[in-house]
Amino acid sequence: METDGARTAAALSLALALLVVACGAGGVVGQQASGVTAVRNSYTASFANWDLWAVRAYCATWDADMPLAWRQRYGWAAFCGPAGPNGEASCGRCLVVTNAAMGAQTTVRILDQCSFGGLGLDPFVFSQLDTDGHGTVAGQLTVSYQFVDCQD
Repeated sequence: METDGARTAAALSLALALLVVACGAGGVVGQQASGVTAVRNSYTASFANWDLWAVRAYCATWDADMPLAWRQRYGWAAFCGPAGPNGEASCGRCLVVTNAAMGAQTTVRILDQCSFGGLGLDPFVFSQLDTDGHGTVAGQLTVSYQFVDCQD
């Protein structure tokens, strides 16, 4: 006969196992952060013909040979945010980035890394989010981001 304590322990073990499976199945989807600084990055993907080697992107080692359509699908971002994978594990992943002040949002692909704890955005992406021009004046935007599955 099971005791209440044994049933509680079994239920907790099952809940933990389901949580581990759910997290493993979802990868980085669902990881997010808000109050993150986004700056305009120095590269402009279209002017570099979407060549990751030309802009010296960190992810070129893994993603430079991806088809042109894959490299053009989303605006580019350098990622060093407070939540989510870093380094090689972030390469090629997508984020929905939202301007905290104006609500404008777009999806970007991580193809580079940074070191200041935020996002470096291709100038075109930065302009899409900076709908009122305050980010250009201030040199940065405050954004939130969420990892999402890329629609390739």
